[in-house]
Amino acid sequence: MKCWQDILIQPFTTIVETMKIIDETSMQFAVVIDEKMHILGTVTDGDIRRGLLKGIHMNESINKVMNMFPVYEMVGKSPLYYNEIMVKLKLKQLPIVNLEKQIQHIFFIDDFKQALKRENTVILMAGGLGTRLRPLTNYVPKPMLKVGDKPILETIIDSFKSFGFTNFILSINYMKEMIKEYFQDGTHLGVNISYIEETKKLGTAGALSLLAEKPIQPFFVMNGDLLTKINFEKLIEFHNKTNSFATMCVREYEYQVPYGVIETEEHRLLSINEKPVYKSFVNAGIYVLSPEILKFVPKDEFYDMPDLFKKLMNEKQEVSAYPLSEYWLDIGRLDDYEQANTDINHNILQKR
Repeated sequence: MKCWQDILIQPFTTIVETMKIIDETSMQFAVVIDEKMHILGTVTDGDIRRGLLKGIHMNESINKVMNMFPVYEMVGKSPLYYNEIMVKLKLKQLPIVNLEKQIQHIFFIDDFKQALKRENTVILMAGGLGTRLRPLTNYVPKPMLKVGDKPILETIIDSFKSFGFTNFILSINYMKEMIKEYFQDGTHLGVNISYIEETKKLGTAGALSLLAEKPIQPFFVMNGDLLTKINFEKLIEFHNKTNSFATMCVREYEYQVPYGVIETEEHRLLSINEKPVYKSFVNAGIYVLSPEILKFVPKDEFYDMPDLFKKLMNEKQEVSAYPLSEYWLDIGRLDDYEQANTDINHNILQKR
């Protein structure tokens, strides 16, 4: 971690002195502050060189060439948020200030490379036949269908990666060689990828019995045909804070009965509710599981995730629901696939 205090300078510091500080610290950057630590500006090697080209002398004060309108952020936000800002604006450094604009910290882009890496495994279920998406899936497995310019599965991996999750296991079956050839070991995507190869249909939970190594931390399981903007960092934090054995993401589903709903008592008509709208929570296909749940999964048998959750509830284990309010789309039918491409073309799927 760089010592950010080393690059704090006063506005009367000369250009030549600033260049020496920038060179000695190898940070290519300095922050100009007053005596009370209020940020006044920032200066880079490029700012100095542009000033020299304008004829400003090396012994002039740094305030003659500093950027008087620097980009900075308020203290108290997550490292992930700061990282997103820096990536979006292509910044190598980001000053952090309090409400009085006093410097509190300086983040460097390299600070996040290790800090954002999380060891939790992500298991993506990518072995389905995709029968409802035929003829598109006659020659391409559903997770490899492109939304925008990349396969659905790659978009999912990119989303997890943006939150620091880089260890993936893909559970594959139908046209598995196409998936393996594209993703390989994940090196070209900056992640680690291994595979569970099903020889028969095992369901969304049964494939977990084929894990070569048992995870030592809570892990994600997610269907490989979902697009979502869920914050995976908050999801894992919720699972840990609630001491849950298993957490299921749920989303509100609304449906309208197209007829008048009748309430009766014996032969008497009590009420008529015309075309009522009902709301309920449904399974969103995203889960966080603690390693201990694996003992409840039968070996090499078809077993779906709802079956596992029912068993855990019957065993009186702590099972939680995590409601989603973010974008979510299950690409199960042709019109869903068309909607996904429409959404990505309108930047609905772009990170906030």
